[in-house]
Amino acid sequence: MILYFSGTGNSLAIARKIAETIDDQVMPLNDAVLQDLTREKRIGFVFPTYDFNMPPAVRNLIPRLKINTASYVFAVTTCGAQAGNSLWTLRRLLRKKGIELAYAHKIRVPDNSAIAFGRNPNEQVWKFDKFANRLEQILDDIKAEQHEMHFAWWGPIGGLMGCSFLENGMLRTFHPVVNEDKCTGCGTCARICPMNNITLNAKAAIGDNCTICLGCVHVCPHQAIRINGREALKERQYRHPDIKLKDLIKR
Repeated sequence: MILYFSGTGNSLAIARKIAETIDDQVMPLNDAVLQDLTREKRIGFVFPTYDFNMPPAVRNLIPRLKINTASYVFAVTTCGAQAGNSLWTLRRLLRKKGIELAYAHKIRVPDNSAIAFGRNPNEQVWKFDKFANRLEQILDDIKAEQHEMHFAWWGPIGGLMGCSFLENGMLRTFHPVVNEDKCTGCGTCARICPMNNITLNAKAAIGDNCTICLGCVHVCPHQAIRINGREALKERQYRHPDIKLKDLIKR
């Protein structure tokens, strides 16, 4: 079983490629914590890197999983450039459960957080071609159940960013904000939020349990959600080209 967390589809697309390669299935991490996965002989994790570490939501979900300690466990993190301490953090959390991470790697993808700085993630699609060979190697390694660690070490920047005061500061700085003048209350943002953190009355309202996946910012059809004080221009909204909106909607 391949367990994934995805805001704009990058990690979901990679999870699907792995599942196709090894004839397995994918499941959102949010759903996986409600399941007994101890019969699964192979468990994979695919999730993004945020601010040099795994998303807070993923970090909080891992301890709740029921996994067989004898399973072959692998992980792939998607990132704009650096994996930071994401894979190291996962390895540490799994060891607390008596589970050893057998394989870890990263794959670079368009950085959906670029929109927070006025840049266009769609201008980074060149990464798909540039890192295609690495993805093929990752798929081959996982199929062969290799035991290799790549980018799974602790780093000082990731350690610093993991300090609670900095992490909480980032969560506050990049917390999406609804522009009520533009919001029509269509509910698209609420339907894709992996945290169930968006409520609807006449307008959308984003709660405090945000992990900054930015899915809401990128999918809003009216560009009614600001990030870092910036308007989300339509041409800068991003979704992985192989992922449809219906794929991101909660089940």
